Amino acid sequence: MDWVDGAIAAALALLVAGVVALLVRRMLDHAGALAGDRVDPVLATRVRVLRRLIVASILAVGIFVAISQVDALNQLATSLLASTAILAAVVGFASRQVLGNAIAGVQLAVAQPVRIGDAITVMDQTGVVEDVRLTSTYVRTAANARIIVPNEQMIGAVVRNDTIVSPEVGTEAALWLPAGADTTRAVALLHEELGDDAPVRVADMSPEGAVKIVVSGPTTVPAQRLAAEGELRARCLAPLHAAGLLAPEGAGASASGPNQASG
Repeated sequence: MDWVDGAIAAALALLVAGVVALLVRRMLDHAGALAGDRVDPVLATRVRVLRRLIVASILAVGIFVAISQVDALNQLATSLLASTAILAAVVGFASRQVLGNAIAGVQLAVAQPVRIGDAITVMDQTGVVEDVRLTSTYVRTAANARIIVPNEQMIGAVVRNDTIVSPEVGTEAALWLPAGADTTRAVALLHEELGDDAPVRVADMSPEGAVKIVVSGPTTVPAQRLAAEGELRARCLAPLHAAGLLAPEGAGASASGPNQASG
């Protein structure tokens, strides 16, 4: 009944590995919960990735020990390892993307181009980094949707990080004036409405001559960015509309893309 003893030993190995992995995960989660908002985003990101690496390593060791306890499985593993080159090629090809994302996850934890809580724009999606996992990064949008970005793409893409230096983000509102409109007057009206603390700049011109004006507003926390930009845009629209200086709806968008509002 050696196979029975081996099966029992294998089951115990898997059970011990599962319990240890669960305890380690709960311990790290509990430590993070106690620290609360005091945890630095850099440390929080690294701890989460490290926790998943530790748990995965514990489970891998448990599975290896369990296989070694059963002679039939051990012999099967030995025979498979005899054809190492073929096995390595097959496993490497099948798991290239998974391993690549995992390596990229470790790189994210070390290099820290994005951290948990950062307000970022990646692949035309804007939101707050909610979690950095071993193979993917979760971004929460203003509509409370989750954008799941594979870590390889997060490393390889151009990422705009608005809070890498400061915890607050800037606000902007983009407006289009029709071709031939008095741009100088429009800028003067915006300065009069918003004051000198809100920089106004001429940012673009469409082939048809429509002019894009961008107004920079005060900084705010990422969660309030869209609301603050909506309020800023409304304040800008009022004097320009009263003066008859606004482009017809869609003039800027048809000329140079969806630039009716920024953010």
